Amino acid sequence: MYKHLCLTLVAAMLLVFSSCSKKMGGLTSDYFTTTPEVLEEVAGEVPVTINGKFPAKFFNKKAIVTVTPVLAYNGGEAYGESTTFQGEKVEGNNKTISYSEGGLFTMKTSFKYKDVMAKSELYLEFTAKIGKKEVKIPRVKIADGVISTALLSSAASSTPAIAPDKFQRIIKEAHQANIMFLIQQAELRASELKGQSVKGLKEKLADASKAENKKVTSLEISSYASPDGGLDLNEKLAAKREKVSTDFMNKELKKANVKTEVEGKFTAEDWDGFKELVEKSNIQDKEIIVRVLSMYSDPEEREREIKNISVAYKDLADEILPQLRRSKLTLNVEIIGKSDDQILQLAKYTPTELTVDEILYAATLVDTDAEKVAIYKKTAELFPADYRAVNNIGVISFKEGDFETAQSQFEKAAKINANAPEVNMNKALLSLKDNNAAAAKTLLGKATGVKELEETMGLMYIQTGDYKNAVKAFDGVKSNNAALAFILNKDYNKAKTILNEIAQPDATTGYLSAIVGARTNNASMVIEGLKASAAKDATVARKALTDIEFAKFVTNADFLKIVK
Repeated sequence: MYKHLCLTLVAAMLLVFSSCSKKMGGLTSDYFTTTPEVLEEVAGEVPVTINGKFPAKFFNKKAIVTVTPVLAYNGGEAYGESTTFQGEKVEGNNKTISYSEGGLFTMKTSFKYKDVMAKSELYLEFTAKIGKKEVKIPRVKIADGVISTALLSSAASSTPAIAPDKFQRIIKEAHQANIMFLIQQAELRASELKGQSVKGLKEKLADASKAENKKVTSLEISSYASPDGGLDLNEKLAAKREKVSTDFMNKELKKANVKTEVEGKFTAEDWDGFKELVEKSNIQDKEIIVRVLSMYSDPEEREREIKNISVAYKDLADEILPQLRRSKLTLNVEIIGKSDDQILQLAKYTPTELTVDEILYAATLVDTDAEKVAIYKKTAELFPADYRAVNNIGVISFKEGDFETAQSQFEKAAKINANAPEVNMNKALLSLKDNNAAAAKTLLGKATGVKELEETMGLMYIQTGDYKNAVKAFDGVKSNNAALAFILNKDYNKAKTILNEIAQPDATTGYLSAIVGARTNNASMVIEGLKASAAKDATVARKALTDIEFAKFVTNADFLKIVK
């Protein structure tokens, strides 16, 4: 009897398992959806959200079912994070699924991307348990993968940062002097004309008149009266001061044999100058005086209210007002630098006669990279404390694809100036080339102000899967990386525009154009893009044969003719 009872229990368990297996085997891909619909590589991962449904009268009340996402590819499989569900009569902490009503579930998982996953399939693997017994249920395919278009980004094709020269052919200088006047007077005093201020300006004028590389461009004379006394009186007084000062300087220009524009003007009451001097002073109640200026716009009201501040007014009369009775002279001079021909000749034969900025500028005047490198090497030799030439040698190496030399030069430049923004940006590019976005982010934080910074930031955003910020960073940039950012952001019209405007399209340019065609169901664009790609580099175009972006075209004769 005991033996008969055991056989009965075993038979019952087998029946349950058989029933469970049969029902689970009835699941099809119709019960599952994935986001994205086709798996896609993002920042080195393949993330996916799975929404599933267990139908009514499917889930055995005593069953425990573990669901595992499996990404299968040629030569291997990758397993995602499992989720376990239980029937209504199971005691446990897993999500319970009703037998009569079924149930919905959501799973999120991610796989570390490998190149072999470019052609792969996502399955759900089910394992059912009752007691200690286990039954494996057939897998269900729920998605294809993996789109790896984001990996077409390239640090090597990005623009490294040249550390620029600060050469200016024309340097503008302004030399100033003041002629001071006594209260309510407009006569020039010998003590003023022979004083250091005017004397120094006359020396600058004489120097500019004799120097071959200097030119006086203008002389400005601004005359003022202090804001005490009537407005009419001050206007006449300031006008006289301007006239006598202009007459004096015209004579000085004539003596120096300098012909230039003389611009004279006067201000009856210099309230702006008054406010500035008061704010800088230690006068008692200066805050009240400044407040009066803001409260009253009428000059007479201002003067009256300020005089009412009797304690401070004497200090104003002694310290501030005398400084406003003046003519301000401004001599504008241009220093004209060496011509391009002169700089090139000196850079070639006697570079020691050039400043660091002049010799760096010389590198912008030559055509070949070899000539530029020669100039930069000489600059680094003559000015070893300046990082710019070393950095720029690294830039040329980077553009030539010699990343080892580029790394060496950027590190050398960093030892000279660790905070150099161009150096930090270029080191960030090398980090992005090695897919090290974390290191790049730190370096880019020390590259503020570099012209190429936003472009490099865009590349970093692509690598980290932040496509919205990538398109913002690439604003105005015409490059493969910029077009790729818009493709990943699904703005195909903008991507197409950028691709058409790239100055020197390469194989990747054509390939990206073909992807835009595939995503917009434009077969002719696919074919033309791949033809252009193959013409530049056939190996790039052949990638399309296994690229899931072109899954719809694998039977197209024109497509196969290009990629095989």
